[in-house]
Amino acid sequence: MSARVYLDANATEPLRPEARAAMLGALDLTGNPASVHGCGRTARALLEAARETLAARIGARPADLIFTSGGTEANALAMIGLGYGRRPIISAIEHAAVRATAPEAAILPVDRNGVADLAALTALLAGGKPALVALMLANNETGVIQPVAEAAALCRRFGAHLHVDAVQAAGRIDISVTALGADSLALSAHKLGGPMGAGALVLAPEAASRLAPLIAGGGQERGRRGGTPPLPAIAGFAAAAAAAPALALAPLRDAAEEAAIEAGAIVCGAGPRLPNTTCLALPGVKAETQVIALDLAGIAVSAGAACSSGKIAQSHVLAAMGLGDLAGQAIRVSLPWNATAADIAAFTSAYRALAARLLRRAA
Repeated sequence: MSARVYLDANATEPLRPEARAAMLGALDLTGNPASVHGCGRTARALLEAARETLAARIGARPADLIFTSGGTEANALAMIGLGYGRRPIISAIEHAAVRATAPEAAILPVDRNGVADLAALTALLAGGKPALVALMLANNETGVIQPVAEAAALCRRFGAHLHVDAVQAAGRIDISVTALGADSLALSAHKLGGPMGAGALVLAPEAASRLAPLIAGGGQERGRRGGTPPLPAIAGFAAAAAAAPALALAPLRDAAEEAAIEAGAIVCGAGPRLPNTTCLALPGVKAETQVIALDLAGIAVSAGAACSSGKIAQSHVLAAMGLGDLAGQAIRVSLPWNATAADIAAFTSAYRALAARLLRRAA
């Protein structure tokens, strides 16, 4: 197939040219950032410059940013490393990277629009010992932005710790750690146009002293995460973050939605959302069928839930929103940083055709 349209940015973004250039430059360096000789000091300078760039992008102190292998490790480091002696509370729409760290957690429900129920959070916080609460900034399937600052205020009231998975939000909306009021925040390079293999956990100053490392080693990252840092990936991470202002993709996303609705789709999730994301359910048509049909038409999208052994499970996010059968009939369309009007025109043409064909078959 000569030309393909990539609309699965929430899985991974295309690499930004600025990130590629930074990675190539870092690959030319020979030196371990922990070494004291000149080559090591040059590598160390590049590492710390990347840390300063990323911290400045989200209003954090460089000393409070820990490099990790990605968003999954950053989430695990927060949930496990800060969770000792605290009862976990996680929202019903959290990513598997958070859910897997606390299978016994109390679940914070969401409403039909996919927004966390703060009254329920208040009730959960009021009972028992201090909690560790996980509430993502923006959902990976629907793009719905959560009331994190309000949740943080509640957590402070009850002496709870708030961890925020900001993996999908970074580079797509403006983020201020101070404004959010979170105790910890996870980031991932490849979700904002950097390379796979790099991420970060940002800590509030008062949380840093409480963190127990998951990986022991030679004292890297101030003893909070052992291992030689992947300098080229980190350089690309910082360059991508610097080149990634809040995306102005909402008009393109809205055009895709309008065409899909006209074709019979239902948009899952409402209220403030990421400008690049829409979750579209086609009643009566399995998500897997839609993904395959669009792929055959040259359009790359994803289902609302992970695919395993040829089967697509019902989306736990849409199920938590009370959408019933639609939880297995929705696809996620997520525009990358370099999406164009031509990409959306190709998607809408393919979607209209598949909807007309598949809805007739489902009737």
